[in-house]
Amino acid sequence: MLNRFRTLPATAMAAVLGLTLVAAPSAADAREKPKKEQAAKGKQLSPSRGFQPMLKKLGDAQNAKDAAALQAALAEAAGAATSADDKYLLGFYRLQQGIIGNDQAVQGQGLDEMLDSGMTPPESLAPYNFFSGQFAYQAKNYAKAVTRFEAAKAAGSTEAVLPALLMDSYLSSGNLDKGWEVAQASIAAQRAAGQKPSDELYVRPAQAFQNANRTPELLDVLSMRVEDYPQAAAWRNLLFIMLRDAGGDKALNLDILRLMRQTKSMTERAEYSEYAALGVEAAMPGEVVSVIQQGKAAGVIPAKDSYFDDILESQTPRARDDAKAVLLDAAKPATLSNPRAALGTADALVAMGEYAKAIPLYQAVATSGNPVGQYRLGVTQLLAGQTDAGAATLGQVTTGPRARLAKLWVAQTKAKAAPAAAN
Repeated sequence: MLNRFRTLPATAMAAVLGLTLVAAPSAADAREKPKKEQAAKGKQLSPSRGFQPMLKKLGDAQNAKDAAALQAALAEAAGAATSADDKYLLGFYRLQQGIIGNDQAVQGQGLDEMLDSGMTPPESLAPYNFFSGQFAYQAKNYAKAVTRFEAAKAAGSTEAVLPALLMDSYLSSGNLDKGWEVAQASIAAQRAAGQKPSDELYVRPAQAFQNANRTPELLDVLSMRVEDYPQAAAWRNLLFIMLRDAGGDKALNLDILRLMRQTKSMTERAEYSEYAALGVEAAMPGEVVSVIQQGKAAGVIPAKDSYFDDILESQTPRARDDAKAVLLDAAKPATLSNPRAALGTADALVAMGEYAKAIPLYQAVATSGNPVGQYRLGVTQLLAGQTDAGAATLGQVTTGPRARLAKLWVAQTKAKAAPAAAN
């Protein structure tokens, strides 16, 4: 969840808004200035005749930093503010009252009066709209916050927190799609600038989609997140949901668990138990043995565990015996010409770590039109260090239940290689 921003101190507010740049001259002063000087300084404010007597009271109270006197002068001046210039000046002094009294509501009212007058200088539109939006955001008036933040963005605001605040305002007002659109644009911009996007740009949309039971969009967010935050916890958040939603597709469950294993995001005993059971059923004794050993090494499975020890006792000799048979089968032309046999043999070879020997078999399966073979071919190419080939192969897996997994394997490989590339 984004942190709600605290009210800025009066001095900080004044400095950021550049209030000293907003002049409030009397009509007489304005008339006395040479026309060339006026042109050089831009458009001057011209208060109406009825408002002119109010300016001295307002200015004196501001200069004295007398909040009570300024409040009284504002009450008197409000009835005399008829022109756009008058209303801008009224808002200016109301903002001063809010700053002097450290009253955020009054500060926001002053900014709104200045902005609504239509007389705000172009160079002030970005900061004025941003702070008005921030006040609305803090007051949980998200519709108004969206309007002001969008105006600040259009005026060229460079506030670093603007994208996150605009995103959260959309999300909090119930416009999830627009909020995620803003987040994606900010993510793309930060990546293009060589920066790591803020995690809030992922976490808040993910929370919103989860609360709305929009699982496909939730998975989209979490899939992008692991590209920038490839930690095991982030992978687990994503893959656990995918595993939960895979249903009774045992082969798909096994493929998801394999990616969980690769990303070191298997942290619960139940996941190792399911992995082992699926591996035994799929006749992958070598993979079963290695995953249980990994679980013990990670401390998830105790060193002495009757359930897993029984599985190891039955699968270890089988894995040893099967290894010889699998290697013999892999060399037979008949295996290569039989897609079903080729797939099973290739899977067994991968479980043994024999990636190079598995690739030709998977290629034969993929050529036959088997989407599982196409997917596992790409994964095996990545495991074999054939990064470009693996990414190209997985790039062809665009439909079906493994389409997302295909992209995630590529993302995981890139993330794993990133530190080495940086050295």
